[in-house]
Amino acid sequence: MGVAALGYVTLNVSDLSAWLTIATKVFGMQPTERPDGAVDLRLDEFHHRFTLYPTGEDSLRSVGWEVASEEELLELVDDLRARGFEVTELDAATRADRKVRLAYRFFEPLLKAETELFYGPLAHNLAFAPTRGIAGYKTKGMGLGHIVFHTADMAKATEFYRDVLGFGVADYIAWDGIDATFFYCNPRHHSLAIMNEFADIKGGTLNHIMIEALSFDDVGYAYDIVRDLNVPLFMDMGKHSNDHMQSFYIRTPSRFCMEYGFGGRLIDENWEIRSYDQPMLFGHRMVG
Repeated sequence: MGVAALGYVTLNVSDLSAWLTIATKVFGMQPTERPDGAVDLRLDEFHHRFTLYPTGEDSLRSVGWEVASEEELLELVDDLRARGFEVTELDAATRADRKVRLAYRFFEPLLKAETELFYGPLAHNLAFAPTRGIAGYKTKGMGLGHIVFHTADMAKATEFYRDVLGFGVADYIAWDGIDATFFYCNPRHHSLAIMNEFADIKGGTLNHIMIEALSFDDVGYAYDIVRDLNVPLFMDMGKHSNDHMQSFYIRTPSRFCMEYGFGGRLIDENWEIRSYDQPMLFGHRMVG
């Protein structure tokens, strides 16, 4: 029992136009505007993976974790309620928004995130039509990508995601007063990572979301596009020490970062947990 993949992310945004420029020109996502002004962003067979709500503020609206079956979903809901969480079923209108058969929501206090558990996502009957020439995204059997938060209590957050939501620990990185733990729920090296509070970054802060390309050329072309458009870079091109992802990071209009990468390692039955003392093998120098 446990979650199977990172399914979707919904965001409140203050600058929809700037977001759409990045989504389409850098990442090649396919936008669909809703009658209410929100925009769905597609990058694979799912109807969408992101929804942008132009609310005039910048904040995470919800994180959607996919569960493999209705039975497992209901077991998770029962377990969460038994632990004292207030879990509510999403109404028909919200399920239609998310394009899922069944979903429940609860507030996760350790990462301070509205969290949705769902199953039965809608697979679009038309092929993904990217807005620039890309090979596509590595999502099949592995979900949207990964998401990274800061937390004030690393031990309790680890216990919750490991023992309640069913994640496994992939590995650890600790450097310069920063501590990070990486969690998997399918063959992707990690679908979730948590980091401690440091400097002025408090628990509940969304650090970044990663999407993984099927071709390193797509990442390289995007790197040029980012510099041509003067999109703010956060970290330059590099390769991570633990998952070996070759990637770069941009600062989004909502201030958190997006990582665009290729070539991440996969978890299998022979995986061995390791601790690392730096996050990169090369590159990934801070830019802004």
